[in-house]
Amino acid sequence: MGLITLTTDFGTKDHFVGAVKGAIFSELADAKIVDITHEISPFNITETAYILKNSYKSFPEGTIHIVGVDSELSAENKHIALELDGHFFVCPDNGLISMIASEIKPTRIVEINIHDRIESSFPVLDVFVQVACFIARGGNLTVIGREIFDFKKLIEIQPKVNQAQTQIIGGVLYIDNYGNVITNISNKMFNDIGKGRKFKVNASRYSFTKIFEKYNEIKGNNLKDSLQFDGSKLAIFNSARFLEIAIYRSNLKTVGGASTLLGLAYRDPVIIEFFNESKPEFTPLQ
Repeated sequence: MGLITLTTDFGTKDHFVGAVKGAIFSELADAKIVDITHEISPFNITETAYILKNSYKSFPEGTIHIVGVDSELSAENKHIALELDGHFFVCPDNGLISMIASEIKPTRIVEINIHDRIESSFPVLDVFVQVACFIARGGNLTVIGREIFDFKKLIEIQPKVNQAQTQIIGGVLYIDNYGNVITNISNKMFNDIGKGRKFKVNASRYSFTKIFEKYNEIKGNNLKDSLQFDGSKLAIFNSARFLEIAIYRSNLKTVGGASTLLGLAYRDPVIIEFFNESKPEFTPLQ
């Protein structure tokens, strides 16, 4: 029996997550369910896309991912099921699949059409669960919907490059549990556009001319230096290979994270400027 994961903005206070799990077990008593997160900011599609992109690939092929964020059915927000990179996704067609599907083309996409048999104000419970369990039993996607060949794109997920190829204009995509600010600028884009040139990262009132490989690189080699650099700001390509603005070893209760201290919020601009004078201090990872 394959795994079924849940990614939602339901939180854990209310009954929603428990109800969804109960419905899955009612359909598949031996189902294996994994919570990716239920703490997505309400209706935040870009946050969902970032978390999904960086979590799904850790699961074995054949895993079915139920995604319940901004999932109310409408003419503009249809429901889809798709196979991509050996995984299955059951989700609204609101753009959240963009970040994964921009790099890997889906094998098959269908628009779910079982709604004529199910009237529901809770589609994750009443529709997505049935579809996921059908797939888990080996069902074919085309049985639950008509095949389509495109999906909604999230324009804001993609950073822009100016015509002169001297700027990447990105923005804040996600703020993590440590208050670190993750942008939509990937290491690959940085390398492709920068081509080894000197650069400056501009974020709010702050700028960075060096990008670190590890968080603790900002500290010195002895205890005194290590303490001195606690709470210092830095730019880094994180484990997901996106540009991140962080505060080294910040205490969120007393010091605050990068988002608070640097005044950076979701969708705020982050711009990288490239210059031709000399090479940067740090050559980014390939």
